[in-house]
Order: sequence, then structure tokens, then C-alpha cells
Amino acid sequence: MAKLSPRKKLPPAVVEAEIIEQAITDALEINFMPYAMSVIISRAIPEMDGFKPAHRKLLYTMYKMGLLSATRGRIKSADIVGQTMRLNPHGDGPIYETMVRLTRGNDALLHPFIDSKGNFGKHSSRDMAYAASRYTEAKLDEICREIFADIDKNVVDMVDNYNATTLEPTLLPTTFPNLLVTPNQGIAVSMASTVASFNLKEVCETAIAWLKNPSHDIKKTLLAPDFSTGGELLHVPAEMENIYATGRGSFKLRARYRFDKKNSCIEIYEIPYTTTAEAIIDKIVTLVKANKVRDIQDVRDETDLHGLKIAIDIRKSANHEQIMQRLFSLTTLQDSFNCNFNFLVNGRPRVMGIAEILTEWTAFRAGCIQRGLAYDIEKKSEKLHLLEGLAKILLDIDKAIKIIRGTEKEKDVVPNLMKGFIITLPQAEYIAEIRLRHLNREYLLGRVNEREDLRKEIADLKSTHGSDGKIRALIIAQLKEVAKKYGKPRRTEIIYDAIAAVPTEEAFIDDYNVKLFLTGENYLKKISLVSLRSAAEHNLKEHDYITQELEATNREEILFFSSLCHVYKMRLYDIPDCKASALGEYLTNLLGLDPGERVLYMTTAREYEGFMVFAFENGKAAKIPLSAYATKTNRKKLLNAYSDRSPLVGMVWLAEDTDLYLQRGKDKAMVLNSALIPLNTSKSSGGVTVFTLRKNATLTKMHPLTGDATLSPEDREYYRTDKVPTAGHFMRKR
Repeated sequence: MAKLSPRKKLPPAVVEAEIIEQAITDALEINFMPYAMSVIISRAIPEMDGFKPAHRKLLYTMYKMGLLSATRGRIKSADIVGQTMRLNPHGDGPIYETMVRLTRGNDALLHPFIDSKGNFGKHSSRDMAYAASRYTEAKLDEICREIFADIDKNVVDMVDNYNATTLEPTLLPTTFPNLLVTPNQGIAVSMASTVASFNLKEVCETAIAWLKNPSHDIKKTLLAPDFSTGGELLHVPAEMENIYATGRGSFKLRARYRFDKKNSCIEIYEIPYTTTAEAIIDKIVTLVKANKVRDIQDVRDETDLHGLKIAIDIRKSANHEQIMQRLFSLTTLQDSFNCNFNFLVNGRPRVMGIAEILTEWTAFRAGCIQRGLAYDIEKKSEKLHLLEGLAKILLDIDKAIKIIRGTEKEKDVVPNLMKGFIITLPQAEYIAEIRLRHLNREYLLGRVNEREDLRKEIADLKSTHGSDGKIRALIIAQLKEVAKKYGKPRRTEIIYDAIAAVPTEEAFIDDYNVKLFLTGENYLKKISLVSLRSAAEHNLKEHDYITQELEATNREEILFFSSLCHVYKMRLYDIPDCKASALGEYLTNLLGLDPGERVLYMTTAREYEGFMVFAFENGKAAKIPLSAYATKTNRKKLLNAYSDRSPLVGMVWLAEDTDLYLQRGKDKAMVLNSALIPLNTSKSSGGVTVFTLRKNATLTKMHPLTGDATLSPEDREYYRTDKVPTAGHFMRKR
């Protein structure tokens, strides 16, 4: 075999590129801003018709395919998706996904726009996948007649599609405020839009009342959002007023359930719009495994053709209301819906309240009606003009026939008619196209007599076109018709006494006295006093010992101070009870301590009253109010709980000032009242000197003196000091 010659190495190409210096603001304006505006205007934010561009392109394609006709049946979704790509230059996947959400089968909308057949998944299910487009069928739903009303009368602007091969509408002329009826969510560049859906009948009634009286109280007719998944809406007046006024805010949605007492089973049959059945079940399973929710024996998804159902089997002795309130607080069975009513108004994003939305929609709808009226006026005027020409030949039909018969060339017929009767080109064209059978007097007189009716119709149309009041009346009439024809009862129930309807979490937690034991090996025992009375003795690991005992109640919050200057916070009801014979909970795992970290001290929050006193080897002590450890958020770990400048000697929680015993080594001690230590709100404060130390000396002990303290009353008086010590101020033990 011949050897291959080695490949020659080519010298690296030398490319000299021109370096262009450009301000970052200019680069952003040239490169980033067009993209940002495209996402905002052409993709993510809904407009005055309540649709995003992807929705509008899909529905208009179906309209042009004749899928709104009552005689036209459903066709394959794949065909619809393929036709839509003429307007929407994306892949078939995103287009079909858009279509799925608009279908009746998906249940994402109160009023679906697409009548569907086949598996389109479910909005309330995360794992139920929709079938491929080749297996499903669809056509436009009846409500789309209101979406496309008079669209062929030039009521909206038509623009070229992406490759200028056809036209598409910039908006759809909806006869009702669809932007409040159809829920929408979109994320653009630096902004987003989240629109809740409202009941169609309530929206129409509100729009009618507002059109009649702009000072109408919207809350009286537009009660609250309404969702296709039902559930309960916890109505807080202040929250709703803020959403209605500003377009921003949030409210809570809650699942609906019933209790099967015979089978001891909780059946959840409606869930919040913002969650899915699988997410709820997964969370419940996690809570049960973590022992945060008790008395639940099984949870399963029993959703079928009759609707959604999540079944939760509980113990016979359990209180189902307490369990549900616990699940409401820990799972998305109760969830928040955050509103951000951001719409495009004349190409500009704008967050609006309900009154502003109705104002802008009314202006948009009035513009559509005026354009439709102008179209009708133009068409009827053209027809009247033709009939005026026809009336002229009625005076002498024989003359018209004679002119036509006497004309040698076809192209001269229309000019000769124009000369013979002094009529315009359109009139002459119309007369020339009349069939021979229609040249009878009855037909011609019938057509000519239409002129009076046309004149009246044109006068009425012009009168309406120029009158804001009549246009508003027309909008109101259309809204009444829509409400009557398509209105449905509310699906989401409103719970007006929302505060009473949401009991605090603690209200459903058993409250009883417990005793806590902290050991040197980082174990914590939580034992009820009832169980403790019957216990023989504690069971501890070998060489382990109890370092602290504390009495509390099950609902209290407890703070754990660690050797790394951290404090950990927990609710006692989240810590399982145990017996004296058990080792207890290993705090390293329970709190997630760092390697080598130990819990040194624990105290209950007691509504964050009192203060902590920390003593350090350098002779200093710090007095920190317990309220310094309170947080607005439910944080589990706080850093810098106390100073790390000197090793800690001791710490104690005090409800009020008391005497403290401080000792240096084995030969010096004193009694100091904590009132002499100034209060410092900074948790990491190094404190003030309370025991002046000589060279190589350290503070070794600090503990409060109570009635059963080690010191006798005589020793206590001997060691007492009435001020923070200065240099040389020591008390020597007798």
C-alpha cells in the first residue's frame, strides 16, 4: 500500500479587523431595543381585542378557512396548523400548543374559541399530554361570531403578513371586552402581563352600566375574577379595590372539597387556576413523609370523564377540617393569583385599572363601529348612485336599446350610454350589464323605487356615524345580546368573609405543655408533660448528658443558638414528640447544622419579649433584646446572632433584669445586676466590660442567680457590685 504523504501545515491566516469604538448606549439601542420591542409588541403582551398575535393569527386563519360556518364540520388540527404558518412563521409545535389552550377540551378558558374533538389535555393537569395534531379535530366555536363581527367591512386595519403574500388583521373587532374575559399571561423584555378572567355576563353588565354612567361603582356589578377551574376566591375588599383601581395586586384562590364520612375520605373536586393536580399530590406526599401533616393514610388522583377529583384517605378519628386547613397553608390547594393588567394601547404597553380598560376598549369598539358604518354608507351610496342612473334610462328605455344596437364596437357601448343619458361611468357600466330579461318595466320600476329606502338608510347611518350617543347605544345593544346569548353562571365561588374563612395555622394545632431537653451530643427531646410523668428515666447515648431543660407549649417558636454564632428558628409543632426512652431528634439533621457546629442554648420566643445576655472570655457582656431576632419572613437561620470577637462563656434569656454571677478563673467572682449592662440592638455587639481582667486572665462563668442558686445570701452580698467594674475593682472569695 502506498504511503500517504504527510499533510502540509498551512500558515495561520492573518485577519486584520477594524476595531470600531461605540458607546454601550448606542449598541443597546441598535441591537437590543429592536428585539425588546418585537417581543413586547409582536409576541407577549395582549392588545385591545384580548389576544396576543399568535392567538389572532390562528383564529383568523380558521375564519378564512370557513370554519365558522354552521354547515362546516371539524377538520384535522394538523391542517389548521399548516395553514396558520402562512401568517405565523414558527414551527408547528408552538402553533399547536397555542391552539390547544384555546380549545373547549383543554378547559383553560371560561369561553373557549375553538370547538374541539379529541384529547387536548387539561389545564388542571401537568402530566396529561395532549394528542398530536394529526389525531385531533377542531373548528371555530359560536362565540367567534362576536370576535369576527363585520370584519369584512374594513372595521380594522389589514396589513401584509411576514412575506407580503396575504393580508391579516392588526386586531379583531370583538363586540365585548374580551380582554377581561380571556385570561392571559406573557413575559416580555423588562415587563410582563398577567390578566385574570372575569365572568362574561358580569363584564357585559359592568360595561353597560359604565357606558350609561361613567361614575358607576364597578365593584357592584363586576364582583370578582372567575376561572374555568372553579374553586373559591377569598374576597378581601381592600385587595379588590386596589386591583380594580391600579391593575396590580393579588388575591387568594382556594380548592373546593367535600368529606365522605362513611369512607373517611376527603374529595377535592375543584382546584385553583394557578396549580395542577399532580403538583398538589406531590406536595402532600412530601409533607406526609416529613411528618408535617399527620393522619393522612393515602392520596391519589381519581380524575375521570366526570371531572377532577383528588382523594385523600384519613384516619377515622382525624378532624378533616384541621387537615384541610393545614393543607391550605402548606400546599397550592390555596394559592395566590398576582394581577398585572398590562395591555398594548396603540402600540404602547400600559398597566390599567378596570375603568381605564373599559375606556380604551370603548374607544376601540366605537372606532370599529364607525368604520363599519362608513363602509355601509359608502356601499349604499354607490348602489344609490347606480339606481339614479337606472332611473334616467327608465324615462326612455327604447333610446337605451337603440344606442346599444346602433353601436358597432362593444367598447363604445358604455361611452355612448354616458353621452346619450349624461350619466357617469359606473352608472353606464351597470346599465350595460343589465340582462335582456330585466328590461321590463316591472323590474326597472322595482329597482328605482329602492332609492327612497336607500336614502333613508343612508341618512340613518350618517346620523349614527356622527353621534357618540347613538354609537354608545349600539355598543350597549350588542353587549346585551352577547350577555343573553353566551352568559353563564359563575364557576368560582366568592367567599366574602375571607378573614374569618382563613383561620390561622396555629388554630388547628394541638396546644399542650411540653418539656425540652438539650444534650451535649446535639440531641433534642420534646416530651409532653403527660408522657414525662409516667417515664422512668431518660435514655441517652453513651457519654451523653443533658445540658439544658426548658418548659414550653406546642405552639411556641423556639430559638437555637449555636457554637458558630448562628441562631436557628423553628415551630415546636414541627418537631415530633418523643418518649423519655428515645434518643430524641438529632439537631444536626433537623436544623441542617454545619460540620462541627453544636447547639449551645435554646429559648422560646415568648412573643420576642425579654433579652439575651452573652458573656465572653475577654470580660465583656452584651445585652441584646430578643426582638432583634424577629423577622417578617419565615427565615430558618440567622447569621451573626452574637459576637465572635472573643470565645463565649455563657448565655441566658431573661424576662427582666436580675442578678448575674460572674467568675474569673477559680479565685475571683462578683454579682452584677443585668440592669447595669446597657441594651444594644445590634446582635453582633461585642458588649461592655463587666469584669476587668489582669494579664492571661479570662472570664470563666456566667449564670443568673435565682432563689435556689449556689451562693448563699451572705456570699451574694459579699460579691455584689452596684456598677460596672473599673480597673482593680474585684471581689476576692472568702
